Amino acid sequence: MSNTLAWNELLATRASRMRASEIRELLKLLDQPDIISFAGGIPDPSLFPAEAAKNATVDILSDPKSAAQAMQYSVSEGYAPLRAWIASHMGRLGVACTADNILITNGSQQGLDFLAKLLISPGDTALVTAPTYLGALQAFNPYEPRYDRLNTDGGNVTPAEFEARARDAGGRVKFAYVVPDFANPTGETMSLAARQSLLDMASDLDIAIIEDTAYEALRFEGEPVTPILALDIARQGHIDATRTVYCGTFSKTIAPAYRVGWICAAAPLISKLVLVKQAADLHSSTINQMVMHAIASGHYDAQVEAARDLYRGRRDALVSALERDMPAGVSWTKPEGGLFVWVTLPEAIDGAALLARAIAEERVAFVPGAAFFATDVKRNTIRLNFSSPNEAQINEGIRRLARLIRNS
Repeated sequence: MSNTLAWNELLATRASRMRASEIRELLKLLDQPDIISFAGGIPDPSLFPAEAAKNATVDILSDPKSAAQAMQYSVSEGYAPLRAWIASHMGRLGVACTADNILITNGSQQGLDFLAKLLISPGDTALVTAPTYLGALQAFNPYEPRYDRLNTDGGNVTPAEFEARARDAGGRVKFAYVVPDFANPTGETMSLAARQSLLDMASDLDIAIIEDTAYEALRFEGEPVTPILALDIARQGHIDATRTVYCGTFSKTIAPAYRVGWICAAAPLISKLVLVKQAADLHSSTINQMVMHAIASGHYDAQVEAARDLYRGRRDALVSALERDMPAGVSWTKPEGGLFVWVTLPEAIDGAALLARAIAEERVAFVPGAAFFATDVKRNTIRLNFSSPNEAQINEGIRRLARLIRNS
């Protein structure tokens, strides 16, 4: 008899729904210098405020009182000055709130996991777009939901039909998840009318809305669209009466390594999320929060403006290269901001099969589109990131990719 424990026989049923991230695996290709990668949504490291981070860290650790605070356990809600800064920042976006409406998380990804843990019972339904953010599906999947398709541009089934489908599956509809600004993976933005319609539907269904705003600050052109949470507050009169949960992050605007994100929502929900945070990791790193507060307080607007300027040029380069080089039958989105362009290939071309050939034959990487679908999978799609490659790499990479598609 073997003494080796059969781990697979001990795993909870939810473990069968856990999948490796295709994006995380593709990031390993960044270590290969001859690969031109359009894969991960990776900020350009030239934008990282290394000097400001160094100065903030030295200042914090040079003072015995702040050093002791930075290296000690802390409250689960998060570092109070940072929460106050975020509340003020939310106010600039039209969301009237206080620090009591803010919970600091380890990136917005942890926020998605916490919300899924709190809201989803096995068999409950989450409404998601097709496609949607892969990381959200990874966060939701372990809690064993079913998915139904949400169309943010209209054409949904009635609320009664959504409810009936959920009931037939043994649960109820719990929330709608959207990335309203420069969505990952499509780069598309929900109109004001679409946001209002989503609030109407959520009210009819009596469900929550999870508003994932990782890219909201990275607008290159056009007028900002009011956050769904701000529209909700306007309807309800106070944030504590709203159903919208706003997930924000500093990863795309300042630096991802600090893993500082936040949830802004009604205080009763925040109090429940604090309990989830306590069970998960007690609190986010105190020194990381203190450094992030110092950087955000002094440099946030300049950081955002620098990111917009850099990524606008790369977006333009990518769209121009696609227009110049791609054969007939290929189409793509033209985002007003964010980090991604979504490409639809001729129906006969599978994105995953194309990736295998692109790496082997042309040394180009991207993310196949099928991974972003919980429903209605379209395999003839791919996602291209433009924040990581420079303009010369963009031009050469698209030239190679177009050649491969033309010969497929």
